[in-house]
Amino acid sequence: MPDIQKKRTLGFLACGLAGAFWGCGFFFGKIALAEMGSHYMVFYRFLFGSLVLLPLMGTHRPAFSRGEWRLLMVTAFFGVPVQFLIQFYALSITTVSHAALMVGTLPVLLAAAATAFAHERMDLVGWLALCGSTCGAVLIVLSRSGPDGGGASLKGDLLVVVSLVISLIWILLNKRLVERNSHIVVTAYGTVIGSAMLMAWVPLRYGVPPVAGVSGKAWLALIASGVLCTASTSLLWNWGMTQVPASQAGVLLNVEPLMGSLLGVFVLGERLGPGAWMGGALILGSAITLTTRSETRVREEMPLT
Repeated sequence: MPDIQKKRTLGFLACGLAGAFWGCGFFFGKIALAEMGSHYMVFYRFLFGSLVLLPLMGTHRPAFSRGEWRLLMVTAFFGVPVQFLIQFYALSITTVSHAALMVGTLPVLLAAAATAFAHERMDLVGWLALCGSTCGAVLIVLSRSGPDGGGASLKGDLLVVVSLVISLIWILLNKRLVERNSHIVVTAYGTVIGSAMLMAWVPLRYGVPPVAGVSGKAWLALIASGVLCTASTSLLWNWGMTQVPASQAGVLLNVEPLMGSLLGVFVLGERLGPGAWMGGALILGSAITLTTRSETRVREEMPLT
C-alpha cells in the first residue's frame, strides 16, 4: 500500500509539473506571435519539441497492435495540428490571461468526458462542480466587453474552449494507450507523428515559415515552447496518467491557468476585469472541489485489438 500511495503522489506531482510548464505556453506563444502568424508559431514549437523526442524513438521500440496504431494516428492528428492551430489562433485574438483562465474549465470538462467515455463515474458533488466551472467560464467570456477587457475577444475565448474540447480526445485516447504501452513510446511517436502532419500542412497552406527577421527573443520563446511546453509536459503528463484516474489528475491542470494568468497580468501588463477574477475563482474552486470532495469510480473496459 505505501508503494501504491507513493506512485500516486508522484503521479500527481508529474501532472502538476506538466500543468506548470503548460501554463507558460501562452506566455511564450504571445512573444512569438508578435513576430509571426499563429500557424508558424505552432510549426516551430512542435519542430523543436520533436527534435527532443526523436532520439527516444530510436531507444524505445513500439509494440502497438494494429488497433493501437490506428488510435495513435487519431490521437496525433487531434492532439497536435487540430488542437494547437485552433488554440494559438485563439491566443492571437485574445489575451494570455483570458486564454489561461479559460483553460481552467479543462479539469471539469475532463471529468465529464471521463464519465462519458473512459468508464469513470462522478457523484453529485462532481456534477455540481461541473456546473460551477461552466458558470465561471461564462463570467470570463462576458467580462471581455467591460472597460478592463484589455484586448480579450469573445471569438478568441470561445475558440480556446473549442481547443480544450479537442484536447480531451488527446488526453483520453492517450490514457488508453499508456495503460498498455510505455509512456515514452506513446509520447515520442504520437508527438512526432502529429508534428509531421502539422509541418506538412503549414507550408502547403501558408508558405515557408519565416527565418530571417525573427529576433533572438522570439527564437528563445519558440525553443522554450518546444522543449518545456511540448516535449517535457507530454512525457510528464503521460506518465502521471498511468498512476492516477483521468478525472482526478485533471485538477493539476489548474496550475496552467494560474501560471498563465499571473504571467499575463504581472509580466505582460494585461488587465482582468472583476468578472474575469470572479470567473477564474469559480473555475478553480470547482476543480478543487471536484478532486477533494467528489468520489470517482472506474469500470473495467475491453482491450484494443
